[in-house]
Amino acid sequence: MNYPALSPALTAAMPSPAQIATIRGRGRAIIAHEAEALRHLGEGLDDSFARACWLIAGARRRLVVSGMGKSGHIGRKIAASFSATGTAALFLHPAEASHGDLGMMMAGDVLLVLSNSGNTGELGSVLRHARALGVAIIGMVACSRSMVGNMADVLLLLPDRPEACQDSFAPTTSTVMQLALGDALALSVMEARGVGRGQIRALHPGGAIGQRLTPVGEVMHRTGLPLVAPDAPMSDVVPVISDHRYGLAGVVDGAGRLLGVISDGDLRRHFSTLAERTAGEVMTRDPLSLCADMVAVDALKWMNEAKITAAFVVAPMAGGEGVPLGIVHMHDLLPMGLEPA
Repeated sequence: MNYPALSPALTAAMPSPAQIATIRGRGRAIIAHEAEALRHLGEGLDDSFARACWLIAGARRRLVVSGMGKSGHIGRKIAASFSATGTAALFLHPAEASHGDLGMMMAGDVLLVLSNSGNTGELGSVLRHARALGVAIIGMVACSRSMVGNMADVLLLLPDRPEACQDSFAPTTSTVMQLALGDALALSVMEARGVGRGQIRALHPGGAIGQRLTPVGEVMHRTGLPLVAPDAPMSDVVPVISDHRYGLAGVVDGAGRLLGVISDGDLRRHFSTLAERTAGEVMTRDPLSLCADMVAVDALKWMNEAKITAAFVVAPMAGGEGVPLGIVHMHDLLPMGLEPA
């Protein structure tokens, strides 16, 4: 293996090829171990998972997630995943809860508690307060005979799998299963509540997700479209294509409906007879077109698969043809941080 230039001290500390092979093998074994645990988790999902989703989806207020230590770190991620997928959620630190933060949980919430052992002492006050408020409790534990197991209305039992840490000290496999189960809950609840792309985009206005879900209608060019009539001589059409720089022109009838398009490829195919032809004779009929509500990432993928660089955005009509509303070029989408598949 070739390493970049390093200081002598660092170079002397680099592992030998044999050590590299050993370390790489250990890494692969850990990932395989955790992947096997996830397989058991998936195969073991039962009706309790559906009941948990139903409770969260039907909550009058929010989902409150709580956990201590490494389970708390995973709990924060789960709460963030729910919030990002349309379900109001917050993380309640169990230690801070005993010092006033219990007020964050109110009647109408649903509580999701994470604890591998199920006997994390700091969770006691959170569980008792939930009981006093009549808050439904979902427990995610590896031991059903535990404090959390006994107090939970719905129990999500993690399969009994050893940690990837050889001495089972560091939470590894258990937290991977918690995270995966949290993702499964968040996405299943999102679908159950009918949260769509528009709502997801509204929750991500400043990031890559929002860009990917931008409707084509918001980025298309609306004015100065390269449109010609079917009887237009090609001597008039070529300048339209050149001047607009989209690489095509649309051919529309008297009602403004898109009948076809003339691309650079069409010009090359009819080059020898262009002077004698009209737009209607050269155009490609039934052209590929976009809908205004198609999101940017899907539009870019579609254009890439169709091997086209620009397309008209049309309004659907009963006759199967539409009026051009705008035009989108692949270069309008690429600056948004999108990449063709």
